[in-house]
Amino acid sequence: MAGRPARYVPGLPTPSRPLVMGIVNVTPDSFSDGGLWLDPGAAIAHGEALLLQGADLVEVGGESTRPGVARTSAEEEKRRVLPVVRALAADGALVCVDTMRAEVARAAVEAGACMVNDVSGGLADPAMLPFVACAGVPYVCMHWRGHSVDMQARATYRDVVAEVRAELSDRIAAALAAGIDADRLVIDPGLGYAKTAEHNWALLGALSHLAALGHPILVGASRKSFLGLLLADRAGGEPRPTGDRDAATAAVSALAVSAGVWCVRVHTVPSTLDAVRVAARLALT
Repeated sequence: MAGRPARYVPGLPTPSRPLVMGIVNVTPDSFSDGGLWLDPGAAIAHGEALLLQGADLVEVGGESTRPGVARTSAEEEKRRVLPVVRALAADGALVCVDTMRAEVARAAVEAGACMVNDVSGGLADPAMLPFVACAGVPYVCMHWRGHSVDMQARATYRDVVAEVRAELSDRIAAALAAGIDADRLVIDPGLGYAKTAEHNWALLGALSHLAALGHPILVGASRKSFLGLLLADRAGGEPRPTGDRDAATAAVSALAVSAGVWCVRVHTVPSTLDAVRVAARLALT
């Protein structure tokens, strides 16, 4: 990365502002929009709409990782994502596949995906890091402590910022040792994954500490439960519904941009894109 802008990742756009990634969940059980885009035609149309709204790239995922959910089979995951990846890539879209499985990542890259987002950081499948190194595609390595079925039981930290940074550093070392190009390695603090709301806020306030690891950062805060808790009508009241968290998502995206992140991952593009543009412009003053 020496001598290049902090947000430079080979094979992906390098605009004057951080990137906005639009989410296409091809699942029946994702926490925010499960079932809305399960039909391939609906998912393809949604991805195209996100691009028209200004998304720089779209991410297609076929396995929900909301807390407590059981895993999807590899065959079902491929059945869900491959037609969508293939169609969007054929139309010229930059497509990231969201998967923890090397066999799904391989099939998606063969179908046209240009990037892999692995929420397990290579821990769920030992074949993932060698595959990514061989494929030569950009790789998002997220902080992760275990599968969704029991991950919140692992949300125990003495110093969440220091421990997430140290654990991400270990995964960076593993990725580089596997042969992944340092320029193609992106890190993600894993908001909501084995984290409480307070952990998430602490990490958002300390993104500069993660940036010191030397890799572009992706932040995925969109519609997550810690925003719903913050926006509850009163103390102890019902959290704000997921579909009503987009303004808060845009605010977090602006905060992340001010901290120098490379990309934000969101369900709704227009409000976040506006926030990113404003924050990026203010950073120039």
